[in-house]
Amino acid sequence: MDFKDIKELIKVFDASTLNRLSIAQDTTTIKLEKGVSGVSVSAPQAVPTLIQATQSLPQVAPVASAPAPSAPSGDTINSPMVGTFYRCPSPNAPAYVNVGDKVKKGQTLGIIEAMKIMNEIEAEFDCKILEIIPNDAQPVEYNSPLFVVEKL
Repeated sequence: MDFKDIKELIKVFDASTLNRLSIAQDTTTIKLEKGVSGVSVSAPQAVPTLIQATQSLPQVAPVASAPAPSAPSGDTINSPMVGTFYRCPSPNAPAYVNVGDKVKKGQTLGIIEAMKIMNEIEAEFDCKILEIIPNDAQPVEYNSPLFVVEKL
């Protein structure tokens, strides 16, 4: 991938509704995120022209168009792993919890799929759900907040 291809990729990404894009080609990986400062590029030492070209990317096309998400206020229940968050046990089933629900310690709040294994996320204490942060079927990172809650 040459510099011209990278510039075109950034233009298309910036115009799209995507928030995150990761492309791996041979030994080069390009990751783009909206609302995050900086560019992450990993390439082998044998390709100095690509590394040099990508270092100038922030001046060519800044990616920051959406405001950075603010940290949730209050107590949170965080993701214990990297995976895909699901609010429901199956596509046509109702959500485990909704905003405003009062839940007991040990009650299932959602599922995180990691490596084709469904892991139930349980309430760590009695609480009231104030906000559900990730959307259904959205990727989540380790220790990222899933729920903003009020302890009861």
